Amino acid sequence: MVGGGQLARMTHEAGIPLGIRFKLLSDTPQDSAAQVVSDVVIGDYRDLDTLRDFARGCDVITFDHEHVPTEHLRALEADGIPVRPGPEALVHAQDKGVMRAKLDAIGVPCPRHRIVADPEDVVRFAAELRGGGHEVPSGKGGGGRRAGGFPVVLKTVRGGYDGKGVWVVETPEEAAEPFRAGVPVLAEEKVDYVRELAACVVRSPHGQAVAYPVVESRQVNGVCDTVIAPAPGLDEALALQAEEMALRIAKELGVVGHLAVELFQTRDGRVLVNELAMRPHNSGHWTQDGAITSQFANHVRAVLDLPLGDPRPRAPWTVMVNVLGGDYPDMYSAYLHCMARDPKLKIHMYGKDVKPGRKVGHVNTYGDDLDDVLERARHAAGYLRGTITE
Repeated sequence: MVGGGQLARMTHEAGIPLGIRFKLLSDTPQDSAAQVVSDVVIGDYRDLDTLRDFARGCDVITFDHEHVPTEHLRALEADGIPVRPGPEALVHAQDKGVMRAKLDAIGVPCPRHRIVADPEDVVRFAAELRGGGHEVPSGKGGGGRRAGGFPVVLKTVRGGYDGKGVWVVETPEEAAEPFRAGVPVLAEEKVDYVRELAACVVRSPHGQAVAYPVVESRQVNGVCDTVIAPAPGLDEALALQAEEMALRIAKELGVVGHLAVELFQTRDGRVLVNELAMRPHNSGHWTQDGAITSQFANHVRAVLDLPLGDPRPRAPWTVMVNVLGGDYPDMYSAYLHCMARDPKLKIHMYGKDVKPGRKVGHVNTYGDDLDDVLERARHAAGYLRGTITE
């Protein structure tokens, strides 16, 4: 597995019962997965020679992030190394422009969008979204007033995650910031949505695929905070549409392994694709304790072309809440309270140093009553972070 973060750590854990020998390419020995995997290579995934040396002797290569250069993955395939998901699939998770073009071509609904060249192009795009409108000139006299069609969402085509590389711009003046990095920028309409959903599926090389229940994903400051499985109150027909859409995307793009399709549920009763991730994903962490077969176990099965496991939930409701770092570094001293208060609580920590706002773990709770399950998960995550003290 290329990448030493918490996703690799939890994928390794899922492979242990199957006797899978796991080799890791990690940036540093302190990375989350490097702390627990026995066969660790420290190196730069952006260096082709390092990748080639790492891949020798591996039956298959997979990833815990999308950042390996596409041309390097093609070189590994040319060397005869199975790469899953392959570069022709993974590029759709690496490049938002490529992803949007492909989803348009196969008829998958997305927010209105296009690649923009400069701030003036953003203004033109915004006006097109709203069918025209008064354009407020930049500079003196603009005064930060909103132009026709704003706000607009701007995204760097490559490299963004957890809210990074994403801007919601309200005025032409604000549209200049994303272009300072010198990389292509994608402009999208700001969708009027009810909530964010995620449809997670897993697909194997021989075409077997399974779908997990569609979940609700709640974000705080651009970072996933809470996931509820299944999404409460979601119309059955819309849930089925989201699952079928995710399965179709996986097939059309040739995905092997876990695919998370992040969605907007709009106020007029539609679902639009927001992002794709071709790896285990935060929206699937609930499956560790809430599903018969976790996303991590099914990802391992898929990349090794083994029969996939049952994705059905074990309980009516499962809730995952991320544990973010705060001003309280010693989270382990909180275990006594959390475990005594809720013996059914499942705590998953990543071995990371605690820094404010950093994902350092998550908790899972499950049961028959959603309000109770939500309260238990939020209390545990808050107590571990130190924002709740009782």
